[in-house]
Amino acid sequence: MDGSAAGEWRFTAPLWRWRGGSWHFVTVPQDVSDEVDATVGDATGGFGSVRVEVTVGASTWRTSLFPSTEEAAYVLPIKRAVRVAEGLAEGGAADLSIRLVTG
Repeated sequence: MDGSAAGEWRFTAPLWRWRGGSWHFVTVPQDVSDEVDATVGDATGGFGSVRVEVTVGASTWRTSLFPSTEEAAYVLPIKRAVRVAEGLAEGGAADLSIRLVTG
């Protein structure tokens, strides 16, 4: 994990599939999840979501982090187009950068 600037983090995490379905996620490391919590406080969206801009390789998009009680951290959905463009496969590691989106 590398908290390079306020509201921005870099980390590597494995890609996993939600309950055998088509949704794929990475789990945000606990220390990053804790820092996101501390930064956003009560300013979350529906279901406790947090708006972020994500970069993986040459792909950048906006999405949300979602709190997961199962993972005890935030989880981040990785859409199919990004998985294909960046050659990401279930179980493989993804190098990510996330930035909080405000406003």
